[in-house]
This record gives sequence, structure tokens and C-alpha cells, in this order.
Amino acid sequence: MCPSRAHLNLLTLPDFPLVCPGDDLAELISTSLQKASLKLENGDVLVIAQKIVSKAENRYAYLNQIIPTTKAEQLALEVEKDPRLVQLILDESKEVVAKRPGVLIVEHKRGFVHANAGIDQSNISSSENDPRVLLLPEDPDKSAEKLCHKLKTGQLSQLSIIINDSAGRARKHGSFVFAIATNGFEALENMIGHRDLYDREMVVTEVAVADELAAAASFLMGQANESAPVVLIRGAQIKPSNEGSAMLIRDKNKDLFR
Repeated sequence: MCPSRAHLNLLTLPDFPLVCPGDDLAELISTSLQKASLKLENGDVLVIAQKIVSKAENRYAYLNQIIPTTKAEQLALEVEKDPRLVQLILDESKEVVAKRPGVLIVEHKRGFVHANAGIDQSNISSSENDPRVLLLPEDPDKSAEKLCHKLKTGQLSQLSIIINDSAGRARKHGSFVFAIATNGFEALENMIGHRDLYDREMVVTEVAVADELAAAASFLMGQANESAPVVLIRGAQIKPSNEGSAMLIRDKNKDLFR
């Protein structure tokens, strides 16, 4: 029998402050929870936007400090992007997956396949004379683990963390949101061997629980000026695990969409 998921509560943490390099993100989250009269409970999930994790970890890169290689300059001409940005994208990637003017799809060092290696210029302060961009966390799962450890206080023994990010998607318009890091729970739930409504045994089904929760939280977070980068999910029936998010990444040799 599969666990019931008929009831789920999602709550944004209001008035979350702007995050700066060196900020203690766990402390900011704790303070925001207190202001909202919320206290973490066993089984809770905190979904945290990648952007504030990267900001706290000072993952900024200044384009004026980047010297593009010949490869980056040639690729920049093909995709019509700043060669300094293209150099950063290549530095953060394993390989280029697809390209056309205005679009550069790569496989990130952590296995994610998305545009620009997740490097972003939105919702960050920058200047025209010294432009900067924001990279993904160096080790997202480690970031999630540290946050989970810091936020587990008192009698709290079971807390789960998701760091989410948005990306474009193949064959459909619009961005989608997925988990780039997890801690504390099974990110990919194996349903093989379970029975469906008609008593057929499932033979291939695996549920990307982390991505589903990441997307649900993102609906509240928004993508513009909502200032809601942290969402508390209560009532999720998930399985404890310390395996992290690597199980979500499909091996390249089994990826039929490349």
C-alpha cells in the first residue's frame, strides 16, 4: 500500500531579507520562521531557492575578470553571447549538448542538462561597468547537508532540504523547476513491485519526489520580485535517506533524448 498524500501544506516564509555573501542562511531561515510564528517539526521539508544559496556562498563571477579562450570566442559567435559568459559556461560544464543563436545547452559538472550551466543574471545586483553573474553552488548536496545540520535543533530529528532551480524544457514552452540538491530523504522513489489500481505490478516506475516537491514550492516562490525564496512543506510522506540528489541524474548512456 502506497502512503497517502491527500493533504499537503505549503507555506512561504514572509519578508525574507536579501541575501549577501557570507550570510548565515540557516540563521536567516530560523529568524524568518520565528517571525512567522512557525517552528520546524519532524517530517518537514524546506525548499530553498538556489539563488540565495549561491549568494550566501559568494558564487558571483565578474565578467571583466574572465579571459575567454579561442574556443569560447568561436562558440560565442555561434550562439551570439558574450564570450566571457560563454567561457564561464564552459568552465562549469562537462560538454555542450545543443546550440543555436541565443541558446547554449550544456551538461553541468553536476550532471544537470540545461541552458548556460545554470549561470544567471536575473535577481542579482550588478553594474554596467562591472557586470557580474551568479553560478550554481560548488557542491549543492553539500550545501543542503550543511543547512540541514544547522537547522536541526532541539528534538528535531527528521528534516529534509531541497535546493531548487528553474530551467527550460525540451518540446514545451515555459520553464520548469527541479531539485539540484537534496538532503534527508529519498529523492527518487522506486515504485517497482508496487501494484496499480488493477493489481498490475509496476515494472519501471520511479517517482522523482524531490522534483515534484521542488516544483510545487516554486509555484509559491515565483520567478520575479516575489521575495519568497524559502517554502516550508508539511505533510509530505517521504522516506528518510542520506543518498542526496545524484540518484536523480540519468546516466548519459541511458539518455535517449540526447
